[in-house]
Amino acid sequence: MFEQPSARYAVAKLPTPVLNTSEFPFVFGNRDGKTLHLDAAGLIRELEFIALPDTAFTIERVIMRGTATIYQVTTGDYPYASQGGYYIDSRFVQAREDHPPERVKHLPAKNDIIAHLIASVGSPYLWGGNCREGIGQMLTFYPPRGPLSADDRDRWMLMGVDCSGLLYQATNGCTPRNTTSLITFGESVPAADLTAAQIIQAVEPLDIMVWPGHVIIILDRERVIESRLDYNENQAGNQGGVRIRTLEEVLAEILKERIPINSYDDKGKTEQKHFVIRRWYKESTS
Repeated sequence: MFEQPSARYAVAKLPTPVLNTSEFPFVFGNRDGKTLHLDAAGLIRELEFIALPDTAFTIERVIMRGTATIYQVTTGDYPYASQGGYYIDSRFVQAREDHPPERVKHLPAKNDIIAHLIASVGSPYLWGGNCREGIGQMLTFYPPRGPLSADDRDRWMLMGVDCSGLLYQATNGCTPRNTTSLITFGESVPAADLTAAQIIQAVEPLDIMVWPGHVIIILDRERVIESRLDYNENQAGNQGGVRIRTLEEVLAEILKERIPINSYDDKGKTEQKHFVIRRWYKESTS
């Protein structure tokens, strides 16, 4: 059921899940009302990202789903094309007639970003996640019809982060929310034809190693941090989530399958077998 919006805009009051479907009750409840709708890998593929408080939305239309009012929206915080559109639950936002300002983005200090990243270690991998502590209101707005295991409860609350979501939350939403944008974010750290040892000497804290589909964040010349679905599915104890590993180990792993390049604009390069290093953090001069 569609309705004309009574308000043109909305502003997030809470961390706000943004889905690529209006079927919130199906995603959070499935057909039995007590399970999440997951794909074969156990992921909530309908989740695009979690909008931070004060994110501004334009309401395109209003959709009723059971007792929930769903808005189809656009937002400058997630400027990516979508065939099916993006959707939020109206209970997470404040509707308004006047055009709200865009969310003010305050980039934390470098040491604060690094501390936040390290504090995320052990968080589960969540496709589309960028709120490691989860959203408690999910259990109130979409209460499951039966008891949940601890893991299912955490997932119902959207607890955890994906690879770009780890960086997005640590930077207070000042970095792009997907890897397609991260591959051109900031400036290139020239890496073409470099060995692992040379790359280690070239990088600085908060540089990122990135290709379409994954990003790894450099903490220093010894360590990196990332969030992955799994690290080695054939080895016990290598389940997914946020981990710190050595830069040397990770480079050895990457260089078995990928070639460092300076830019994806280089002619003749295919996205699948390469990676770039980007330097995006600049100290404030104010």
